[in-house]
Amino acid sequence: MSDRKEHRMSDTRTHPEAEPTIWPGLVVFSGMMLLILGGFQAIQGIVAIARDDYYVTTSSGLGLTLDYTAWGWTHLALGVITIAAAIGVFYGRTWARVIGIGIAGISALGNLLFLPAYPAWSIIIIGTCVLVIYSLAVHGREVR
Repeated sequence: MSDRKEHRMSDTRTHPEAEPTIWPGLVVFSGMMLLILGGFQAIQGIVAIARDDYYVTTSSGLGLTLDYTAWGWTHLALGVITIAAAIGVFYGRTWARVIGIGIAGISALGNLLFLPAYPAWSIIIIGTCVLVIYSLAVHGREVR
């Protein structure tokens, strides 16, 4: 029995990646959060395109004065790119992690500007973006 234990310990020392960790699960969680973020962005974009009167303030009260149709198309495009990046994260692609981090950062800033229109929704998306950025930046390599 001690030989088996020594063999297992030597395998772990020579191959540190053989040690199971929780971080790949966090990256899969991050991919799911990125997928959800993309869905939220797409929904927000569709609502902005379809119903200008849905939001709390007029478009002139936003951080960047654009009409809601322009905001809608921006959110919809971000959503589609985010969903594509999420699929790449599930496959362990480096480009998807980089795009995911960038899109989450852009999404957080965009929702900061969109905050007066729908505060609760924007805060949820910003929080999701922070989780995605952290897990992809710190533990993204461990999915391979």
